[in-house]
Amino acid sequence: IFNLQALEHVNARLLELYPDDEERFDIVLMTNNHAQVGVRLINSINHYGLTIERFCMTGGKSPIGYLTAYLTNLYLSADSEKVQEAIEAGIASATMFTASKDVAYSDTQLRVAFDGDAVLFSDESEQIVKEQGLDRFFEHEQLNENKPLAQGPLKGFLEDLGKLQKKFYAKNERLNCPIRTFLVTARSAASSGARVLKTLRSWGLEIDEALFLAGAPKGPILVKIRPHIFFDDQMFHIEGAQKLGTIAAHVPYGIAQKYHKSA
Repeated sequence: IFNLQALEHVNARLLELYPDDEERFDIVLMTNNHAQVGVRLINSINHYGLTIERFCMTGGKSPIGYLTAYLTNLYLSADSEKVQEAIEAGIASATMFTASKDVAYSDTQLRVAFDGDAVLFSDESEQIVKEQGLDRFFEHEQLNENKPLAQGPLKGFLEDLGKLQKKFYAKNERLNCPIRTFLVTARSAASSGARVLKTLRSWGLEIDEALFLAGAPKGPILVKIRPHIFFDDQMFHIEGAQKLGTIAAHVPYGIAQKYHKSA
């Protein structure tokens, strides 16, 4: 999952700045294993020095029904069926894919990268691309530049990261904020970027860096960013990120899933 050292560093900084505030990252280990394996899991977590206090062991049943009870902001799993179930339940979720090679990640700044359409935003615009082509898409985006896009499945998670960032800003720690967010989109800035930025502004959300690639591969850019996790709805972007050493997470949402399954 995320680089836990980076998460723990964010928590330590928040505890230092806000000793009486409990709004921090909280990791819950969810598994459909039986409770009898709990001792082995605890021993493994202690062996690796991980800070995971809460377990949910469901004895063969799907853990998805417990996500709401745990107030889950983001569910990550290697099981794509469970992730799809969580998405359908309205919970931000993604299928994790490990990188094909080791890359050094920051232990002092959590770096999270998001695709735009069908991840932060709805798949409204991707539907135009798939069904009517790029020319119609560019026309549609320019006509609707001042109409905010509907929210996508991970909008709430970006919002949660933004709330934590603002805690650091309030203490004059903007330049030293241990959380940094990135938008990495195949959109072109000139022809379809304005609507994306105006949508974020209408939501009251900031993104630290926005990279508009105009269809270029995302993998090389992600190598420069070195995010701890990159979210995208299209598997070819996930695979390209993996090959170059980025931990990527697939968001099974929107029209791209229909085309992926048919392929």
